[in-house]
Amino acid sequence: MKRTKKERQSELMNKIDENPFVTDDELARIFDVSVQTIRLDRMELSIPELRERIKNVAEQTFEDEVRSLPIDEVIGEIIDVELDDHAISILDVQKEHVFQRNNIARGHHLFAQANSLAVALINDDLALTAKASIEFCKPVHSGDRVISKARAVKNDERRTIVEVKSSVGKEVVFKGEFEMYRSSVEKEED
Repeated sequence: MKRTKKERQSELMNKIDENPFVTDDELARIFDVSVQTIRLDRMELSIPELRERIKNVAEQTFEDEVRSLPIDEVIGEIIDVELDDHAISILDVQKEHVFQRNNIARGHHLFAQANSLAVALINDDLALTAKASIEFCKPVHSGDRVISKARAVKNDERRTIVEVKSSVGKEVVFKGEFEMYRSSVEKEED
């Protein structure tokens, strides 16, 4: 049985509240309507597109948690962070990120996403990349969504080793190991 527009829009708001990261394509399948219908419903309900929803959730959730740099300086959108442990970000590759000639993402964008995620992971007021070992595994194209996952694998007083893997779908497109300098040292109590 088909839902009325009002019912669909009410359910649409609930679905997006439950999962702000749901795509228009997924919503169209759930409600058995076109993507255009979902977009029109979102516009009528003043619900922003996915990219804006991700940004809003990240800013609200992680603004006070990320210490080493302002959240708006992270390349991509942070969707999860546990300081000194792990972090995840999403970068939707757009026309401005690729070479015009072949539609392949410029490497510095993938590096910047991974490096800024490694910096954001550090629970310190100052974190700098001391050394990086990186590998570009597969080309990334305009329209691809790059999901970077970082995890701290070794911590000491002044350095943290952070491994980052970036994927498009199930394909790893970038790997990096970042040696991060930390400014603070735990001080012993007198």
